[in-house]
Amino acid sequence: MSTPLPAIGSTAPWSGGRASERAVCVLAPNPGIMTLDGTNTWLLHEPGGHRAVVLDPGPDDEEHLRAVVRAAEQLDLHIVATLLTHGHPDHSAGARSFAALTGTGVRALDPAHRLGSEGLAAGDVVTVDDLEIRVVGTPGHTADSLTFLLTGDGALLTGDTLLGRGTTVVAHPDGRLADYLASLRRLRDLAETAGAQRVLPGHGPAMDDATGLLDAYLVHRAARLDQIRAAVAHGCRSAPEVVATVYAVVPQALWPAAELSVLAQLDYLRELGEF
Repeated sequence: MSTPLPAIGSTAPWSGGRASERAVCVLAPNPGIMTLDGTNTWLLHEPGGHRAVVLDPGPDDEEHLRAVVRAAEQLDLHIVATLLTHGHPDHSAGARSFAALTGTGVRALDPAHRLGSEGLAAGDVVTVDDLEIRVVGTPGHTADSLTFLLTGDGALLTGDTLLGRGTTVVAHPDGRLADYLASLRRLRDLAETAGAQRVLPGHGPAMDDATGLLDAYLVHRAARLDQIRAAVAHGCRSAPEVVATVYAVVPQALWPAAELSVLAQLDYLRELGEF
């Protein structure tokens, strides 16, 4: 039950920079066991245009926020909009300061994280110059998680729904596994129908095979569920007991996050009527 599952994503270090024709990553200085190399703040613009959208300003770190503005200035871009993939602080804590710095509002699904009258919802389309960004609802990691399809690049900006290295936590109770699995399948369908194979995640390096990455995530989730079933069958009754059994080979610093995912998985199995 504690057998490690295959690694997912790239093991190469990531320092940000241009990741596609329309996307530049300014890496936040907040590396860690949960944030990998740091939070990816995405500067999005149409080639030849002079206006830009920023996705996930990141932590409330003045130097980082100013670095995002400098990156835009170096490309002769004026930042006109700020969007959030979700409200976790490593993505959103700097949003209010960044809005003050740039004179923009903040658009998010959750009204608690908005600044201004405009929100975001699945099916919305954000356009700046000829840049087109389609909003896709992808709850599961959190209830308010969104993915953005950068249509000109065939790229998916996934926040924490997909990472460039490893897998993400289903942040129980706000995050739900049934929602997360449905979101993974939705993105897989989109990757095929829209030809969106570039993944620009919230943490870790950009990836080129969205379909392969999504398949790996779905296989990983199915394998973890089997491990949870086995742990319960062998007498584990609480989430900490399941974590100590299933995640025994995982660094203990990750166990609190693993416990959230285990709680989400136990709820999911109860919803299926398995126990």
